[in-house]
Amino acid sequence: MLKKYLIKFVKTILPLALGVYLVWHSFSNLSAQDLDTFYDKLREANYFWIVFALLFSVIALFSRAYRWSLALEPIGHQTKFWNRYHAIMIGYLINFTIPRAGEASRAGMLYKSEGVPFGTSFGTIVAERAIDFIVLAGIGLFTAFLAYDDFFILLNEVQTFDFKSTDSLETTGDFSLKSILLFTGGVFLISGLIIFFKYKKFRIKVIEFVKNVFAGLISIFKVKSPSKYILHTLIIWFAYILMFVFPFFSLEETVDFPFKGCLLGFIAGSLGIILTNGGIGTYPILVGLVVAFYIKGDYPEQALAIGTALGWIIWLSQTVLMIILGLISLALLPNNFEKTDESN
Repeated sequence: MLKKYLIKFVKTILPLALGVYLVWHSFSNLSAQDLDTFYDKLREANYFWIVFALLFSVIALFSRAYRWSLALEPIGHQTKFWNRYHAIMIGYLINFTIPRAGEASRAGMLYKSEGVPFGTSFGTIVAERAIDFIVLAGIGLFTAFLAYDDFFILLNEVQTFDFKSTDSLETTGDFSLKSILLFTGGVFLISGLIIFFKYKKFRIKVIEFVKNVFAGLISIFKVKSPSKYILHTLIIWFAYILMFVFPFFSLEETVDFPFKGCLLGFIAGSLGIILTNGGIGTYPILVGLVVAFYIKGDYPEQALAIGTALGWIIWLSQTVLMIILGLISLALLPNNFEKTDESN
């Protein structure tokens, strides 16, 4: 019983609570002037660029659905494109409630529509996530190399940022982002260690998961067309970067934003999605800090409000799109196969 509630707390309640707290705390510490600037930027934004960016999000989703077929075919499963796509979108929808639970839901939805055994499809998803992690790590290393000096200056400012509006981002309040993330990370670590050492079944699952990750790295070379798999992986991540970059053209203050800054914001946003359910709170805050860091020279008193506004525009547009597409997929996914036993 303790394990059940502890896992539920760590996986669901803690990330959601952190996200909600960050949203409340960040807005409560903005001055009235900053709030006016924030809402002005939401109204003034050129939403053509937002919609244009969303097109690349759809391209990435379609490419991901096609890439999945390349991993399923060698193990004897011919599946329909739209069933794979719907399974992916439902998985993203589930991730907004329980972080990282979307992968299991995605495998379950493919069984529901195509009859592909859960374990079989889940193995291909683990392999996919391992490869995507490597690509993201590569982008992170390239970004750190391209913006080496800015990276460490910005890291220090993020660590000492306390959400309060100031002319400089370098603040040291009682509720710094560093202290919040350290506390949250500590809870995750301690809870994970307790569960790992106390419960043998969980420990076995973790070890098995690590083995599956390494197996996933090798599996790409077992597909019939590894070049196509690599090509679609590049398309997916190139589209992700473009869907993040184009919204910068929606605000006058960020039209000339440096590309290395966009990459830093992209990495910061990716980390934000990992920390909370769908990136609520963390994504717009971290992206906003990166934006404010680069424009504070030209807009010292408005930088934080402008950055926060752009962070929320990007996050809200992507989130609304994912929720709408996820709900549509939930309604359209056919139920061709019923669960026949517990293993499924």
